[in-house]
Amino acid sequence: MKKLALFFLLIAVFGVGLVAVRFRSVAPPPSAVLINDTVMTVSAMSYEEIAAAGPFLTAQLNAAFREMDELRESRDQAMRRFMYLFIAAFALAGVAAFMYCERTILLPFRRMKDFSRSVAEGDLDAPLAMDKQNRFGAFTESFDIMREELRKAVQSKKELVATLSHDIKTPIASIKAVTELMLVTTADEKAQARLNTITAKAEQVNALITNMFHATLEELQVLHVTPEECGSTEIATMLTNADYEGRAVIAPIPTCLMVADMLRLQQVFDNVISNAYKYADTSIAIKAYFANGHLVIDIQDFGKGVPDAELPHLFDKFYRGGNKDKISGQGLGLYISHYFMKQMQGDMVCENRADGFVVKVLIKLA
Repeated sequence: MKKLALFFLLIAVFGVGLVAVRFRSVAPPPSAVLINDTVMTVSAMSYEEIAAAGPFLTAQLNAAFREMDELRESRDQAMRRFMYLFIAAFALAGVAAFMYCERTILLPFRRMKDFSRSVAEGDLDAPLAMDKQNRFGAFTESFDIMREELRKAVQSKKELVATLSHDIKTPIASIKAVTELMLVTTADEKAQARLNTITAKAEQVNALITNMFHATLEELQVLHVTPEECGSTEIATMLTNADYEGRAVIAPIPTCLMVADMLRLQQVFDNVISNAYKYADTSIAIKAYFANGHLVIDIQDFGKGVPDAELPHLFDKFYRGGNKDKISGQGLGLYISHYFMKQMQGDMVCENRADGFVVKVLIKLA
């Protein structure tokens, strides 16, 4: 800023100096001397001499006055030209000053504003750009250090959640195994009902922990999907494993080669059928057919379906529909399943039908 003020001061001093040099007092012009001499001469002449020399003196004075007028006009024009040049120079100086302020003050502040918005939106990976001309270097660097520390803290939190989610699944699996063993060895109907309740709740907790685990891994960018060529002969078994309540009627699966990650595909079927249990609580019909280069698995329940306005949002992260009341969930099952299918070059589609709701799992053919 000191340089900028000095720049304007130099321009002002330069302008005033030019005015002083250009228009300082100088010797009178010849016309002014002539007029003065004529007046002095006339004052010394008699009336008769003035009358005799009148026409000559008048012409001489008129010529002198015309010369004075021309000289004054010339000086006025020079003054106007100088003022125009001075105003133009001052305007250019103003533009230069604005560009200087824009580059050294306003631009760094705008960058910090955009950076703050990105941090508020959760983008902690993009550093704050800085350059040698930044007048707020230490201030800007502090902001970037804060971003880096926040990024490390968020990363640590995600890793902690992923670790805890993974570790919790082990005792849940033990509870399920013990409960299943007790069901086999217990004949009392009341005890069996309680054990069935424990099993259902354990399945529910396991599904929630799985969703949380997968969501955290996805945010950590370690939710890997490895599609490869494989046969469709295992799909019937995978669907049967997902149908742990035995409500599904599974039609024959056509034999073909497809592109899939079988582990992730099993998780997709688990999520879709689990949702059918929770939200429809009906039997399930599963059929398979070929369409547009895909093996399509239709998984249909016979519940009330989903409002049409909610259909476009079913694959959104954390979205839960209007039928979520009294039903636990995190809004991650379909989101993760859709992510898996996209990574396998496939897709998922949800639609209402007159007799229920269907989820189409589209598996890419090899």
